[in-house]
Amino acid sequence: MDPLSTAKRIVVKIGSALLVDRATGALRTDWLRAMAEDVAALKGRGADVILVSSGSIALGRGVLKLPATTLPLEQSQAAAAVGQIRLARAYEEVLAPHGLTAAQVLLTLEDTADRRRYLNARATFETLLGFGTVPIVNENDTVATDEIRYGDNDRLAAQIAVTVGADALILLSDVDGLYTGNPNTDPAATRFDVVDAITPQIEAMAGDAGSGLSKGGMKTKLMAAKTATASGCAMAITHGFETHPLKRLSEGANATWFTAQMDPHAARKRWIAAMKPQGTVLVDEGAAKALASGKSLLPAGLRGVEGKFGRGDPVTIRVTDGRSLGQGLSRYTAAEATAIAGHHSAEIEVLLGYPGRAVLIHRDDMAL
Repeated sequence: MDPLSTAKRIVVKIGSALLVDRATGALRTDWLRAMAEDVAALKGRGADVILVSSGSIALGRGVLKLPATTLPLEQSQAAAAVGQIRLARAYEEVLAPHGLTAAQVLLTLEDTADRRRYLNARATFETLLGFGTVPIVNENDTVATDEIRYGDNDRLAAQIAVTVGADALILLSDVDGLYTGNPNTDPAATRFDVVDAITPQIEAMAGDAGSGLSKGGMKTKLMAAKTATASGCAMAITHGFETHPLKRLSEGANATWFTAQMDPHAARKRWIAAMKPQGTVLVDEGAAKALASGKSLLPAGLRGVEGKFGRGDPVTIRVTDGRSLGQGLSRYTAAEATAIAGHHSAEIEVLLGYPGRAVLIHRDDMAL
């Protein structure tokens, strides 16, 4: 059974060349409607789905009648600003008939690299998925300060998969997998059905060829595969131009699957456990029992704080009798944690002067 059939949380990366007609610059509406049907089918069996979608610059380029060549940064940003509105509206319109709500999330790779912003992003995604929405993620190209590279969405998709704990990442592309050579120029090139380990030999097979609308080549896809599989997420590269690409993949369409190295939950716990703690939170016996049963750490169970740490920093979790339980990522600074220690979550806004998170350390952000 392929990983897509059993995945509970799926991230799908959609490239510009799949969404936008290369000749006219117009949206491929029929393809997008079929994609919405595939998403609805996955949602119907209980899976969470997040779409990482390129296309804003490609759409804006057509509207602004910009040439199909490399654009100066300011023109790329302008095209993104114009195209993003159309892209979001298109997703909203194709998902609505299935009773699905689209949610737009604009991120950069840096948003998932900084621990504080990472926690914000993770909490936002969890809330959106809890409401049953389909988040549509795009890199925030409009305010990019470096040269915009369309291929970055491969790596962004992998970062999102790690952030949300996805167990399947699907890269819909203009190729149907990883080959031993360039299939366009090498008739002897063969496709890998499964890759269990990304070796130097595998990496050497990746080229940089991209389509006219997308600069993302196989190297960026292998980088995405490394990130995803190391965090417990299986990844597939498959052809996306035909309608119903996700349905086709579940029915055995050509693809290369990169196998997950471990369960995503276990991978996240290992990542947290390997961090250097920046401080300590002291908890009472009641909180210790709650944590042992799989609960989050609430401010009411906090009895003290040691050290100086910021929001998103790793901290040791210790019982007041000296026992160390493990560590986790704090959703509050040391000063904030001290202020709310021993209080109920409903009191946080009064104590801090602003609404805060209900928990000090979420159970998914702990390694005990």
